[in-house]
Amino acid sequence: MTYVEYKQLSPLQRFAHRFKNAMKNLPRAIGRFFKLIGRAIVRFFVGIGKGFKNYGTTFVKGDWATKLSYVIFGFGDIHKGKIYKGVLYLLVEILYFAFMIVFGFDKLYWLPTLGIHERQVVYDDMGFPHETPGQNSMLLLLYGTLTVVVTIVVFAVYISNIKDAYRHQVMRENGEKPTTLKQDARDYLDGKYHITLLSFPILMIGVFNILPLIFMILIAFTNYDGGKHNVLFDWVGLDNFGNLFNVVNSAAKAKTFFGVAGWTLVWAIAATFSNYILGMIVALMINKKGIKLKSVFRTLFVITIAVPQFVSLLLMSQMLTQEGAFNILLGLISGTNPKIDFLGGSALSARLTVIIINCWVGIPYTILSMSGILMNIPEDLYESARIDGASPFKTFTKITLPYMIFVTTPQLITQFVGNINNFNVIFLLTGGRPSNPEYFGAGDTDILVTWLYNLSMGDKKDYGLASAIGILVFIICATLSLIVYNNSKSMKDEEAFS
Repeated sequence: MTYVEYKQLSPLQRFAHRFKNAMKNLPRAIGRFFKLIGRAIVRFFVGIGKGFKNYGTTFVKGDWATKLSYVIFGFGDIHKGKIYKGVLYLLVEILYFAFMIVFGFDKLYWLPTLGIHERQVVYDDMGFPHETPGQNSMLLLLYGTLTVVVTIVVFAVYISNIKDAYRHQVMRENGEKPTTLKQDARDYLDGKYHITLLSFPILMIGVFNILPLIFMILIAFTNYDGGKHNVLFDWVGLDNFGNLFNVVNSAAKAKTFFGVAGWTLVWAIAATFSNYILGMIVALMINKKGIKLKSVFRTLFVITIAVPQFVSLLLMSQMLTQEGAFNILLGLISGTNPKIDFLGGSALSARLTVIIINCWVGIPYTILSMSGILMNIPEDLYESARIDGASPFKTFTKITLPYMIFVTTPQLITQFVGNINNFNVIFLLTGGRPSNPEYFGAGDTDILVTWLYNLSMGDKKDYGLASAIGILVFIICATLSLIVYNNSKSMKDEEAFS
């Protein structure tokens, strides 16, 4: 279709044409995304290969002190006069070997099996029971993971020690002297001050975020649950992931996963775009020229945000019960005694109700962001459009809407991912109701994150399956976010509205 033919189409036909092209280009976009991932993996392994090459090259070119640094941390630095740094490297090596001897080697030994000795109760000659301590697979996995992470960190220090030794060797060959402790301290308070400030936060992120994340990922490859495996459990490989897709051997789990995942995507799309479109409409109404008391309307919406979301959701859940305010109001209007269960009667009514209530708690945020964007659209664009005779609808579709979509694309992606993981709205309103006997630990309104909660905190206590679901949620969110953002105008043409 030529540009002239495209301009002759009606707005609805143009939308249909763009939607058709988007669907046509979607497989190509997905392929390009995975191609980029493949290239990143290739670059990763190429980097590892270059690292091994540099490792050998440095050993060949290094002097005897640098070569000795391959065995004794910091020896090259001490020999070249960088004594304090060499001592620190050496201290890391000593502490690591002490850690491994006292703690680490045993934990690494049991990491492949996660323990084999169960806790037992034996009776002595007098008939009194005595409990023999057994192994705890969860602690073995945690301590083994900690040991592996510590080993990786120490290996990075080991490589740094070699590079530092060779760098100081080259400096000495060029007649330069290594910097002193005082000079380095001054540098870390000036040019490298960002490293000084970020070191402690990064350490805390590693301890309290990355390490637990690795542990929970590993749980997905075990059969850890709250039943017979609450002390000892085993590695099961990809069985938990297979159970989510195997409609033959694990029909209940697979049916639950596909059903809940489908509703999760429907919920995320409906919740995101209902808030976005309705919030945009209200923001346009409030910011329209000639509307009085704009600040009053904005304040009213801000007040709704000031009420904690969980309070609003709990209140709405009570108002929508069979004895709640909505049924009482309907009874007063109709003269009957309705007992409508909005949140637990049927799957359709519960899902529609949840989407509508989400608009109540979500639209005010959209209105505030949209109002800020509308006030920043250059007035010259509207003046030019009016001079050219553009109608209000044409002005909206050609100036306002493209500008808002351009600016809010990252926000839309964030909201979409947030709704996929929107635990509060589902859990506080319905708790997953109505129940579905064909589902494995989930109800008709449960999304993936609430199902994960039910599996880990409810009666099932299937921690391995819950962890596998968490990994799949991350993969879905990351893939969709990257594909949409990389194909958006916000990313391809950053200067479009500058």
